[in-house]
Parts: sequence; C-alpha cells; structure tokens
Amino acid sequence: MSIIQPISDVTNRAKHALIQELGVIDTMRFLNQFRVGDGDYAVEREALFKNDSVKSIIAGIKAQR
Repeated sequence: MSIIQPISDVTNRAKHALIQELGVIDTMRFLNQFRVGDGDYAVEREALFKNDSVKSIIAGIKAQR
C-alpha cells in the first residue's frame, strides 16, 4: 500500500524531475503554460470572431500554411 504524500512534496519532486530533464529555463517555460490568466476568453473570443464563420476561420488558417 502506498502512502499518499502531501501535494507540496509531490510538486517539489515533479519540479526537480523537470529541471533534471529540461533544465531550469525550459522547466519555467513549461510550467508557465499552466498559469491562470486574467480576463474572460469566452467574451474575448465572441468579440474577436463575431464576424467570422467557422469556414472562414478554417480558410484563414489554411491560407497561412
């Protein structure tokens, strides 16, 4: 039976493993992906794409390839 470790211990072990594998800079870059941002993306998305259809968005993506 395994003992459940405190989340702080798990976090520290995970950070250490990432640093060993990726180095400090890339570990920080990786972890920063998961930070909570600010604002409301659902509202921003509505404003950003209000005049676009899914087809036009896909066409724009394909045009950039």
